[in-house]
Amino acid sequence: MKGLFLGIDTSNYKTSAAIVDGEGNVIAEKSVLLDVPEGKRGLRQSEAFFMHSNRLPDYLHEVLSAIDVHELTAVGVSERPRRVEGSYMPCFMAGLNAAKIIGESAGLPVYGFSHQEGHAASVLEGSGITGSEEIIFFHLSGGTTEALLCRPDEAGYSMEIVGGTLDISIGQLFDRFGVASGFPFPAGRYLDDAAYSFLEKSDFDPAGAVFPGLMPSIKIKDGYFNLSGAETRLMKAASAGSEDTAAAAAELFTVTAKLLYREALYLSEKYSVNRVVMAGGAASSRTIRRLLTDGTDPAIEFGDPLLSGDNAVGTARLAKRMYETGNSIPGK
Repeated sequence: MKGLFLGIDTSNYKTSAAIVDGEGNVIAEKSVLLDVPEGKRGLRQSEAFFMHSNRLPDYLHEVLSAIDVHELTAVGVSERPRRVEGSYMPCFMAGLNAAKIIGESAGLPVYGFSHQEGHAASVLEGSGITGSEEIIFFHLSGGTTEALLCRPDEAGYSMEIVGGTLDISIGQLFDRFGVASGFPFPAGRYLDDAAYSFLEKSDFDPAGAVFPGLMPSIKIKDGYFNLSGAETRLMKAASAGSEDTAAAAAELFTVTAKLLYREALYLSEKYSVNRVVMAGGAASSRTIRRLLTDGTDPAIEFGDPLLSGDNAVGTARLAKRMYETGNSIPGK
C-alpha cells in the first residue's frame, strides 16, 4: 500500500531530505547546515552546490532506509527560491537532479516548488492551516526578509510581497554581527542563546533590561524598512569591542521583535487579515518567539522550530497535496 512522500531541499545553507505519510506526519527527516570556513560569512553557489551533491546521497539513503520504498508515491523538491519568473539559484539543481533520478527510476511523479513555498507548507500544513484562508506570512531567513499575502492554490502557494526589508535581511544582520563578535557562521543561533540568557534575567521584560543603546527603533514606511543602518552601528561596536555581546544581542533581538510586531500590525490592518504566521531560519529564534507570543494582538503564530528552518518537510507535504488533488506541476 502506497502513501509516503519524499521531499528534497538544497538551499544555500542546508541539505535536507524528509519523508511524510498520507496524513502529513514526519516519518523521517535529515537536515544539516553546510560547512562554512571559520571567519567567512557565507558560501559561493558553486561551493554550496558541490557540498549538496556530495551530502545528499547519504541523507537520502538515511531517510529512505526508514521506510519500505515501495510505499513511495511521489517526490517533491525545491527547484528555485521563489515562484516568480527568473528566480534561480544553482544550489537547487543538486536537489532537483536527485529528485529526477529517483522519480524516473521508480516511476514516481516529481513535483517542483519554490523554496519559499516549502517554508510555508512546513509550518502552515503542519499547523492545520488549510483551505483558501489568506494570511500574512513572514519569510525570515539568512537571505530573505519578506512579508507576503499568502494562500494555498493549485500549484502550491500564491505569495504577493507586501512588505519587508529594502536592503539586507534579518538573518544577514544577525550573522554579520555574530561573526564580527567572534561566533562561527551562521551566527544567529549563538546570538539567540546569548540574547535569551540576558533577557531571562529580567523575565523577558525589555523595560527591566539595561541595553547598550546601539539601536534606535527601526522605521517602517508602507510596510518596508531598512536594516543597513542598524548593521553599521552594530559592526562598529563589534569592531571596537567595547560592548557586552550578550547585552548587544539582547537589544538587537528586542528591537527586531518590536519591528516585526509593528510590521505585522500594520499589514494585518491594511489588508484586513487576522492571521499572521512567521517561518524561516530566523523565525526559529527562541528569543523572538518568546517576545512575540506574549499577548500580542494580532496573535503571531510560529510553527515547530525545527520546521521553521530550511528543510524538506514542506516539499514532501506539497507533493502529497499535489498528488491527492491530481494537479500536475512536474519539476523542470
